[in-house]
Amino acid sequence: MPDIKINTLMNRPTDITESFLQLIDKHLADLVSAKEETMFEIEEFAGLLCIHPTHLSHTIKQVTGETPCGIYQMKILETAKKLLSDKDLAIKDIAYILSYDPSQFTKWFKRFAGETPKSYRRSLYKDI
Repeated sequence: MPDIKINTLMNRPTDITESFLQLIDKHLADLVSAKEETMFEIEEFAGLLCIHPTHLSHTIKQVTGETPCGIYQMKILETAKKLLSDKDLAIKDIAYILSYDPSQFTKWFKRFAGETPKSYRRSLYKDI
């Protein structure tokens, strides 16, 4: 039986990481569908996982090589890009869905995507 306990302990970081990624996806889906109104902080994900935020950070970094914040930002960016592909959805509304002030959303998006939301959207539809 000691082997089972060792395997369980060795898989725990992977389990935490997978659960963290699932929680991010669920939370972002809840934001988009208006089931949730505010963006979670990393501490809230740690609380949902019943672990300390520092433990979450160290575990995610150990397993993925990335920080929880970095992963979260990239998932938010993916969601923002999906929302921007809907021409009928105003950029300011996308900002509000993702709990950003519109001007802050534009700055944030440009920082992570390398272009503004408007220019990203234009690039999606320039060939149409």
